[in-house]
Amino acid sequence: MFHLVWILIVGLAIGGLGRLVLRGKQPIPVWMTILIGLVGAVAGDILSSVLGVRHTGGVDWIRHALQIGVAAGLITVAAPAWATRNIRR
Repeated sequence: MFHLVWILIVGLAIGGLGRLVLRGKQPIPVWMTILIGLVGAVAGDILSSVLGVRHTGGVDWIRHALQIGVAAGLITVAAPAWATRNIRR
């Protein structure tokens, strides 16, 4: 049970930091921020493994920067799509 809570906290943190690095308002709900944060965390972790910077001495700043960067990129794609979902053409 605690593992599920930890996953939600990590998703919210990574997604929230991803939203902070972007300019302007992102019209997406909190649940989508958590979901994008989780995807960003996993994708950033995989990317850091591929680049060979996943395990370093001390805090893995490069891995965390990659996770936040992936989340910010996903938010950049998801926010306009979410904002225009109810507009009929």
